[in-house]
Amino acid sequence: MNKLQLITKGLIKDNPTFVLVLGMCPTLGTTTSAFNGMGMGLATLVVLTLSNIVISALARFIPDKVRIPSYIVIISAFVTIIQLLMQAFLPSLYETLGLFIPLIVVNCIVLGRAEAFANKNTVLDSACDGLGIGLGFTLSLTVIGLVREILGSGSAFGWNFLGGDAVLVFVLAPGAFLVLGLLMALFNRLTAQRR
Repeated sequence: MNKLQLITKGLIKDNPTFVLVLGMCPTLGTTTSAFNGMGMGLATLVVLTLSNIVISALARFIPDKVRIPSYIVIISAFVTIIQLLMQAFLPSLYETLGLFIPLIVVNCIVLGRAEAFANKNTVLDSACDGLGIGLGFTLSLTVIGLVREILGSGSAFGWNFLGGDAVLVFVLAPGAFLVLGLLMALFNRLTAQRR
């Protein structure tokens, strides 16, 4: 599999949200707006890509008995860096995302890619895989947030265009489930036609 296929696989075939159904907690909890979804997705993308690189480089030196704890330490180091950078440079987004940023450490997408891919492949392939899966996650969260924001508040990326005519349920928890289910069905319908 070439590098471009590794990256595009995470966007469609192995999309973490719409196909693999992973990372549902941040997906449902942070997508009240497109900006929040994009911020969470990009934070996860950076952690996923960097942790895949380091885990791939160190995999042969990590004993099997401490493999998962070692991955968690590596991932938590990158999450801490991202958390501090967000707190310094994007304080409003950091406040909005709150607890979901430190929870990236135990996100099943990040841990799953470390175990299933990064520890068995080269550094460059692991970087491409992390980038692809991270882009797929970012795109999914942004689209879900965009749909919820448009339907729930009549705006997109803070630009109000419906003049307040919206259905509040879409920015609440039930709206997250409705939008996720509908987008998941649409995504799978569109990708099934391409097979």
